[in-house]
Amino acid sequence: MNIQTIIKMLTDSGIEEAEAKREVSMLLEHFCEFTEEDKIRGNLPEEGDLKLLEEKALERIETRNPVQYITGRAWFMGEYFKVTPDVLIPRDETEILVREAIEIIKRENIENVLDIGTGSGCIACTVAKQTKAVVLGTDISSDALRVALDNVTSLGINNRAIFRKSDIFSKIREEERFGLIVSNPPYIPVGTELQEEVRHEPEIALFAEDNGLAVYKRIIQEAPRYLKKGGYLMFELGIDEADVVKELMENSFENIYTIKDLAGIERVVCGQLK
Repeated sequence: MNIQTIIKMLTDSGIEEAEAKREVSMLLEHFCEFTEEDKIRGNLPEEGDLKLLEEKALERIETRNPVQYITGRAWFMGEYFKVTPDVLIPRDETEILVREAIEIIKRENIENVLDIGTGSGCIACTVAKQTKAVVLGTDISSDALRVALDNVTSLGINNRAIFRKSDIFSKIREEERFGLIVSNPPYIPVGTELQEEVRHEPEIALFAEDNGLAVYKRIIQEAPRYLKKGGYLMFELGIDEADVVKELMENSFENIYTIKDLAGIERVVCGQLK
């Protein structure tokens, strides 16, 4: 048994080769403390490590559980975040959202940010760590909030990113105002067939009624009450949702623009309160 054999096990199960190599590296680093630096130096995993790696690869194949749930962590914006099946696995598209949020916060000297549907807290924690803003992350799931609290503690920013259980704005106080509201809401239309791995992620964070638009509509309608004058609202977008979300924002927001991902898909929308 060697690393190439284990990679082949994964590819034979239908996982693309590049992804299989990445997953093997993640499993080796997490469970065996065998890093890319070890590879560069020409070191080889010990027999016991290879046996453990094989076991974890078989778990991945048999359960189709995402490798991030097997290791219990995901890499996002230069940090490892704890993840469980109670939260979405952070994705590259969300990094586009966070980078733009950080740029706006620094440019506009924004002090208070609201992250709706915080999940693992990856958005709230990253924004808090890389800016001077205090971030309030909210989620309807108590289990998700427990994961977010673990992440904020591990990053040492408890006083900068704080969390509250809330269904959208239900527990936001009337007097609270934010310079920026950011959200990666559930946006997959109910009934959409997903890849087997994605079906391990929490449905409440994936699916939305009204052809995927229900949560966008709620946030857009209520956000002006909780934004400071000239405050910003920004979302991550599902595929082919940019035009309709921009149209929904036009009544209350101006200077609306979108940002595309590397595939040319509009993935982020941002607007400023009129």
